Amino acid sequence: MACSRALAAVDKGIVCGFCWARLDTLSYPQCVRCGHPVIRHSCQWCDLLPPFVRAARSVCWALGGSGGAIVHALKYDGWRLAADGMAERMARLAWPLDVVEERTALVPVPLSRSRTRERGFNQSELLARALSAKWSIPVWTDAITRSRSTETQTRLGTGDRLRNVVGAFDVSASVSNRLRGAHLVLVDDVVTTAATLNACAESLMQGGARIISYVTFGRARSASDRPLS
Repeated sequence: MACSRALAAVDKGIVCGFCWARLDTLSYPQCVRCGHPVIRHSCQWCDLLPPFVRAARSVCWALGGSGGAIVHALKYDGWRLAADGMAERMARLAWPLDVVEERTALVPVPLSRSRTRERGFNQSELLARALSAKWSIPVWTDAITRSRSTETQTRLGTGDRLRNVVGAFDVSASVSNRLRGAHLVLVDDVVTTAATLNACAESLMQGGARIISYVTFGRARSASDRPLS
């Protein structure tokens, strides 16, 4: 699907084994908190995360390469079944033991109503539901809502990304009892600067959650992530 080759008889789903094998997965060693490859003996990616974020994990580098092509196929070409294979690989990620023991529910990053109507689905919700079946924890789609439409983050720089999502998410008072004391795992397709995830997490914390973790299929590579020559 991502490479336009015909699927082989042994392929499961709509992404071929060749595309899965070509994923540029995040290398080791990794930061135990944020899962980012530690190339220069210290983790700078953790600086992007608020102190109430316990852990973050991603499968592969995106937006380019095979991972980026798979994300694009899901998000923009409507290949919803790709979410199953993506979630399968997200489910294999290693987490600190306390995250595994405490995670209460999966919360997909919400889209605006207009974007949902345009796309026909929320790719983060598809990933969360597929991951829910593997982790045996519920999906809470009503935990957070997008209170206003925002410009797509892909066209914005770091500062503009932060400003774009300020005040963009709300938690309903009707779910505050359920959120109280919960360790929630936010789900998205790709994380770049973590601005969107951080904005969602802040709203959930204000709504009563105890702690938040992040899981995404892709993670954007920055200049500092290039290996030293």
